[in-house]
Amino acid sequence: MATPITISIPHQLGRAEARRRIETGFAKIIHVVPGSAGACSERWDGDRLTFGVAAMGQTVAGVVDVRDAVVLMEIELPGVLGMIAGSFRDRLQKAGQRLLTKE
Repeated sequence: MATPITISIPHQLGRAEARRRIETGFAKIIHVVPGSAGACSERWDGDRLTFGVAAMGQTVAGVVDVRDAVVLMEIELPGVLGMIAGSFRDRLQKAGQRLLTKE
């Protein structure tokens, strides 16, 4: 059974710049998935990124919606990965905030 997590990352970059940063820095964000040395698939449809990452012999799947002032992430953690959903959510939130902090 999968454990869903939702993350909301506010930003002040505007939609276009936030999307650009997600496109160029997605690997940094997804690197926080435990055991994510496997293959990663990414597909953009407008401002929505659908992805899948091989982690610990399972697939972590999710979507990233880039909006004008917020980036919303919805991720399904399968099996045993669901047991670490809380700490994973926190690490993913921090990685996303670093990526979307205005410089």
